[in-house]
Amino acid sequence: MTRPVSALAGLLVLLATPAPGAGPVPYDDAEAVSRGEVLYAENCAACHGDKLEGQADWTSRGADGLMPAPPHDATGHTWHHADALLFDLTKYGTSAVLARRGLEYESNMTGFGDVLSDDEILEVLAFIKSTWPDEVIEMHNEINAGQ
Repeated sequence: MTRPVSALAGLLVLLATPAPGAGPVPYDDAEAVSRGEVLYAENCAACHGDKLEGQADWTSRGADGLMPAPPHDATGHTWHHADALLFDLTKYGTSAVLARRGLEYESNMTGFGDVLSDDEILEVLAFIKSTWPDEVIEMHNEINAGQ
């Protein structure tokens, strides 16, 4: 059964489990952020935008019935999710993360675990997080502390 996106958002918060090898996102490491920026441009920008702006009308289903790619800047919901979940979604893809919990959800977000190493995934996430305003980073750090 396909879940509505509002239900999906709540489920994602509950489903975060650390992946093997996943550590904290090194958003304050300039070299990791720089590498992550390049990796983001090569692997993520086509869907999530050059400026992390996401696809147009990202909160409404597209003609294919799937949700468009959300923004990863402070206007999106990326920062609402703990590092462990962001890592899992990037490595395995949305559908696979939910399927591991017995939930069915179709998504265009495929996993990049066969393309990027765990460290490279963390660097992409570091780049994304480094672009957020300080108050958003602080809120995200509080989310991580509660995990």
